[in-house]
Amino acid sequence: MKTQKLFTWTLCALAAAAFMSAGSALAQKRDEPVQTIPAPRNMDPAMVELGKKLFFDPRLSKSGFISCNSCHNLSMGGSDNLKTSIGHNWSQGPINSPTVLNSSLNLAQFWDGRAATLKEQAGGPIANPGEMAFTHELAIDTLKSIPGYVNEFKTVFKSDKLSIDEVTTAIAAFEETLVTPNSRFDRWLDGDDKALNKDELAGYKLFKDSGCVACHNGPNLGGTSFQKMGLVQPYKTANTAQGRQEVTGKDADRLNFKVPTLRNVELTYPYFHDGEAPTLTVAVDLMGKLQLGREYTKDENAKIVAFLKTLTGQQPQFALPMLPPSTDKTPAPRPFN
Repeated sequence: MKTQKLFTWTLCALAAAAFMSAGSALAQKRDEPVQTIPAPRNMDPAMVELGKKLFFDPRLSKSGFISCNSCHNLSMGGSDNLKTSIGHNWSQGPINSPTVLNSSLNLAQFWDGRAATLKEQAGGPIANPGEMAFTHELAIDTLKSIPGYVNEFKTVFKSDKLSIDEVTTAIAAFEETLVTPNSRFDRWLDGDDKALNKDELAGYKLFKDSGCVACHNGPNLGGTSFQKMGLVQPYKTANTAQGRQEVTGKDADRLNFKVPTLRNVELTYPYFHDGEAPTLTVAVDLMGKLQLGREYTKDENAKIVAFLKTLTGQQPQFALPMLPPSTDKTPAPRPFN
C-alpha cells in the first residue's frame, strides 16, 4: 500500500511538471546548448521502493553505519559537502563525492568513468575497503538473514535469487528517479521570460560567450565528456587522483576527469575532484583561469554565480523508508575494526 502511494505521488509530481512544461510550451521554447531535465523512464514502483531501502540501509557496510546516503546525502544535494568523503573506520576518501542527483544523465559514473552505468557503480562502494568495507558476499548474507528483504526481493524479481546483481539493479532503479526538474533556468528555457532576472541572464550570456558550454552542455550541463583539469594553466593540487589515466593507462588521459554536472551546483560545494574550491565564486575564478585563460572581474564572476544558482531544481520528495528489522541470524556490525 505504501509502495502504491509512493508511486501515485511520483506520477502526480511528474504529471504536474509535464503540465507546467506543456503550458510554457505555448511560449517559444528556446534553442540553447542546454536542455531541460527529462523525466525518469520505465519506473517500476516496487523496484524503486526496494532500491530506496537499500540506498538508505547501513547494514550493507561492515560498520553497520555507512549507507549510500552517507556520501550522497539527499538532504544535501546528493553529496556530502566534504572535500573528500569519510569511509570505514573514519578513513579519508581519495576524492570528492559527486552528486547522485541527475547522475543517470552522465556518460559514465565516478570521476574517472570506471563504471559505465549506475548499476555498475552501485556495487563499488560496498566492497571498497576505504568506503563501506564489506564484501558482496557478506552483504548478501546479511540481506538473506532478514525475512523482510527476502520476501521483497522475491516479490520484485519474481525469483528466489538474491545476489549482488539484484541489489545493484534495485539501487540503480531508485537512483534513476533522482532527477531535479523545473529549475528557474528550465522555466526560462521553456519560454518564461520572467524566470530569470537581468543579472542571471547576463551571467548565462557570459557563461556561453566565455566557452563554458563547450563542456557544460546538454540537460545536465556536464557529465557528457572527460576533460583535462588545467587546460590553459597547470592545476596544482596535493590530491593524487590521476583521473581517466587510472582506467585507460594512457598518459594522455592523466588529470582528465568527467566534467561534473552544474545542476544543483549551489548545493554541492566544495568543488572539483579534490574539493579544493570552497565556494562558487572561487570555482568560477579558477575555471576561468585554468580552463579558459580568462580572468573574470568581480562583477562578471558574481553574474555567472547568479546564473549558476538558477540551476537548482525541484529536489526529490519521498517518505523515508522503514527498513526491515534484523534477526538473530543477521551478522553483527563491526564499526571499530
